[in-house]
Amino acid sequence: MRRRGTLRRADERPRLTEESDLRAAYDAHGSELYRFALRQLGDEGTAQDVVQDVFLRAWRSSASFDPEVASLRVWLFAIARNVVIDEARRRKVRPWQATSAGDPDPDLDRASTLRIDDQVLDRWIVEEALRRISVEHRIAIVEIHLRGRPPAEVAAEQGVAPGTIRSRVFYGLKALRLTMEEMGVEP
Repeated sequence: MRRRGTLRRADERPRLTEESDLRAAYDAHGSELYRFALRQLGDEGTAQDVVQDVFLRAWRSSASFDPEVASLRVWLFAIARNVVIDEARRRKVRPWQATSAGDPDPDLDRASTLRIDDQVLDRWIVEEALRRISVEHRIAIVEIHLRGRPPAEVAAEQGVAPGTIRSRVFYGLKALRLTMEEMGVEP
């Protein structure tokens, strides 16, 4: 029996249409999303607005959430990334709103922080996508592209021909691209 206000088990599909489910998701991920938005934007009030917007968008598009494609956390962070980007673009177009909120220099190191946190989020998404492809494809992609090892060396280690490793990389990248599209991310 599920207690009111708690997230369902991983094998149950959270609907986020009930207030208790939304509250449980907020309790589980709200503070982390707030810290992410605060690091990106540097304004507490705006970070709070971003978190509210994330959960509003999640509630409105709860039918598109599929736990078999990505975890609730990954899905919420993908939404948060989009909201933060929208907010950064809004600030760029209307810089007087950022300075009136008490931020003396809206461009002060925000771009580099945004890139760093964006890279962390991208790594989480890629890691999740890599988990969803076959082991052979994952090994080939990680060894060749991420570790920079030559195909012949990886092939010898795996006990297959170098052409097989190249083929696994090719088809693995196609599978990775498809998986990321299914997760709602543009590769």
